[in-house]
Amino acid sequence: MKLIMQTVKLSYSAKFSGVLTSLFLSFLFSSSAAFAETSQADFKIWLNEFKQEAVTAGIKTATVNQAFANVSLNEDVLLSDKSQPEFTQTFFQYFDRAVSDYRIRTGQRRYKQHRRLLDQVTRKYGVPGRFLVAFWGLETNFGSYTGNIPIFESLATLAYDPRRSGFFRGQLMDALKILDKGHVSLRQMKGSWAGAMGQCQFMPSNYIHYAVDGDGDGKIDLWNSLPDVFYSAGNFLSQLGWQRVENWGREVALPKDFDYALADNKTQRSLAEWQKLGLKLADGRPLPIEEMQAKLLLATDYQGPAFLVFDNFRVIKRWNNADKYALAVGHLADRIIGRAPLTKQRPADDEPLSTKLVKEVQIRLNNLGYQTGKPDGVIGKRTRQALREFQVKNKIPADGYVNEAMLKILRQADKSAVNLEEA
Repeated sequence: MKLIMQTVKLSYSAKFSGVLTSLFLSFLFSSSAAFAETSQADFKIWLNEFKQEAVTAGIKTATVNQAFANVSLNEDVLLSDKSQPEFTQTFFQYFDRAVSDYRIRTGQRRYKQHRRLLDQVTRKYGVPGRFLVAFWGLETNFGSYTGNIPIFESLATLAYDPRRSGFFRGQLMDALKILDKGHVSLRQMKGSWAGAMGQCQFMPSNYIHYAVDGDGDGKIDLWNSLPDVFYSAGNFLSQLGWQRVENWGREVALPKDFDYALADNKTQRSLAEWQKLGLKLADGRPLPIEEMQAKLLLATDYQGPAFLVFDNFRVIKRWNNADKYALAVGHLADRIIGRAPLTKQRPADDEPLSTKLVKEVQIRLNNLGYQTGKPDGVIGKRTRQALREFQVKNKIPADGYVNEAMLKILRQADKSAVNLEEA
């Protein structure tokens, strides 16, 4: 396009060039609109085929017609699913918002307010009420926001898109089953862009398999019935493997000259073994001498908070497979019953690396012989492991943490030029 515009400027007056530019842009916009119309038309064809499949599977025709009466391809949902943010949040950026003073105070009030109901759920499923309130707080801010996108539109859009069609096609069918059983009205069935529903943000398949009629009214309403919400969450966590007698984890203090290669969230030791390696509780008290197994997890670099995490931490991650989320749930649950805040606070230089700079880290590690795979700007297990190997080799605390300080060290070690525009 640049070459075309240069030719136009050389050949015509500025006025005429402006006319051509307007015509060219009009062509682009009209082409985009035509493409959108084609996508909507293809979506309608796909949707009609799916509706027939649903009826064949046993969903009432009236339910299918009701669910899809006003459904169209939602481009915003597709953008939410496919877009990659230029910057990722650091642990503290996420954590300070997730476990804010407001959320702690509100969680304490809600825990006290609903204690009788929560204790009933705990007796049945073994999940302490403070965790149920913590999940409730993180998922929907204690029920204050459950999402406003029609479930059938979001799920149909994602089922039509080939990226994860199989998964969302199943979720869409389960959503029809929920509506067909009459548990909730179509008007109520709104949620997140990914189709998560209600105050505990269950996907339709989780609703089908784990949701419970907690108030005994013959329906399961995760939008308006707190007994249904808490009983369903308790049942879900119990089925995922919640250990009745264990906590989620504890913040710990590490000794000087600690081998940070052990802090890989994989190496498992008993509490007694971790104590022999010099670990203490964050407040300086000794670890309990127990055979209960734990893994060591660093939230940031070696100067930040460290945690011994137990089996229930793994269960929390089965709700949402992210360390930051699981740490936030566990710590919020602790703060709800008055336990102490973290001993390590957010550093002044706590800023994330851009996607391009993460790619540079990966390229330089690859250049140095520490394989991260194809550079993609995403800090995953392979990137952390490669960085740990580099740190061990160079006698740097092997925390596997990617930040600006480590990028500077990698630049000193790898002098080759890196073209970030091509990365």
